[in-house]
Amino acid sequence: MNNLKKIGLTALAGSLVATSVAYAGALTATGSAEMKMTNNSQSAAGKTVAMGNSVTFAGSGETDSGLNVSMSFELDQGAGDGTGPFDSHSVSVGNDSIGTLKVHGHGGSNSAAALDTTAAGDFWDNSLGISKKNKPISSPSGNGLVVYSLPTFMDGLALGASYSSAGENDAGSTAYGAVYTAVEGLTLSFGKGTDNTKPNVDNDQTIMKASYAVGSFTLGYSDNGMSHTTNSNDQDVKSFSLGYTISDALSVTYGEETIAKEGASTDIEIEGITASYTSGGMTLGLTSIEASNVDHSNATKNNDNEFWKVSLSFAF
Repeated sequence: MNNLKKIGLTALAGSLVATSVAYAGALTATGSAEMKMTNNSQSAAGKTVAMGNSVTFAGSGETDSGLNVSMSFELDQGAGDGTGPFDSHSVSVGNDSIGTLKVHGHGGSNSAAALDTTAAGDFWDNSLGISKKNKPISSPSGNGLVVYSLPTFMDGLALGASYSSAGENDAGSTAYGAVYTAVEGLTLSFGKGTDNTKPNVDNDQTIMKASYAVGSFTLGYSDNGMSHTTNSNDQDVKSFSLGYTISDALSVTYGEETIAKEGASTDIEIEGITASYTSGGMTLGLTSIEASNVDHSNATKNNDNEFWKVSLSFAF
C-alpha cells in the first residue's frame, strides 16, 4: 500500500471516530451516602444506627433532528423495603420547542404529587406511629407513569401534565401542575390530580403552596386536600414553615403540619425543627419532631410521639 492510500485511510478512520464521539452522548454517575442515628420515643428499639446509599446512572444525547434524549437509573440498597438494588428509572425525550415527555418505569411522581411535599418538609414521613390509612394521600404515581412538561410560554411559569395507568380501572388517572417564579423571592404552586384506580371510587387531590424569601428568612405555606367519594375519607393537610439562613453553609427551619380527617375526633398535629450545615459535598443534619394524636385520638399518651435524627451525608 503506497503512502497516499495510507494517508487517505488514516484520515477516513479519524473522521469516523470523531463522528461516533459527537453522537454518542454522555454517561454520568452520581451518588450519595448517609450515616445516621435516630430515636423514636414509642419504639422499644430506642436509638438506631443505620446508613443509606444510592448511585444514579444518567445518559443523555441529542438526535440529528434536535431532540434531547436522556435516561436515568438508580441503584439503591434500600429500595423495595431493602430488597433492592434497583430503584427509580426513567427515559425522556424533547426540547425547548415542543416540551419534554418522560416515562417512569418506577419511582416517578405525577404532576400534582410532585408538588405535594408539605411546607415543613413532610415531617409526617418519619417513624411517628402514624398508620398508613392516616398518612397524607396522593393521586397515583410510580410505575407506568407518563409526564409531559410543556415548553415555556411565559417567563417564570412551568406547566406539566401526567397520566398513570396504575390500578384496576382502565380509565387511568390524570394530574396537572403549575409553578410560578417570575417574582423575585416568590414561588407559587398549584396542582390537581385524580385517582381512578378503583371502579366507582373518585379521589381528587388539590395542592396549593406558596413560599416567599426575603433577606435571610423564608416563609412557606401549603394546603393538600383529598376529596373522596366517601365523605368520611376526606382529608386535608395544612403546613407552614419559617426558615432562617444564618450563612451560606448553615440554616435552621421550624415547621408545623396538621392532618385533618372528616369525622375524626381530633387532628394529627406535628411540629419540628431542622438544622443543616453544608461544607463541600458533606452535610450535617439535625431533626427534632413532636407528634400528637397520631391516630386522630387524644385518649392516651401512646398517641403522642417524639423523634430525632442526626445524620451525616455525602454527595459525590
